[in-house]
Order: sequence, then C-alpha cells, then structure tokens
Amino acid sequence: MMKIKIKVKAKRFIIPVPYAFLHLSIGILTSKRILVHVNRAIEKKAKNKFQIPSINKNDLKPLLRELSEHKGLLLLETSLKDGTEVSIRL
Repeated sequence: MMKIKIKVKAKRFIIPVPYAFLHLSIGILTSKRILVHVNRAIEKKAKNKFQIPSINKNDLKPLLRELSEHKGLLLLETSLKDGTEVSIRL
C-alpha cells in the first residue's frame, strides 16, 4: 500500500492508496480513448504541439510488481517555503 503524507501548517493528512487502485488507474490512463481526449485538449489549449505517446498496459505491470516488493521505500519527500511537506512512501 502506498502512503501519501501531507502536512499543511498544523494539520496532517495521510492518504493510503492500495495497489489495486494503482492497477485500476493505470488501466484507465493507458486506454486509447482517454489518450485521444487528452491529446485533443492539449492541442486546443497548448501553444506548443505536444502529444502524449501511447503506453502499453503490459509494459507497466512489471513496474507495479517491483514497486510492491520494495515496501517502505521513500519515493518523494519535499517541503515548500510556507511549511507544506509532502512525502510518498511505499
């Protein structure tokens, strides 16, 4: 399970993200229909022509499998000048 910790001033939020949700979101984000809509939106609003390449879902499955084996790994830890801190840990 991935844990996202957000600390804003005196409040802390911990958001647990199960691996099943990650698998589901990768399935949605790699679908051709979503990529077509995203690329159309980029063409309309962006000044530079940029398209997101299509990514195969089967290419990302080994990545998620490896991430699930390294529990406790710190992926991101950052803090802003206003005191906001964000960390993402497996």
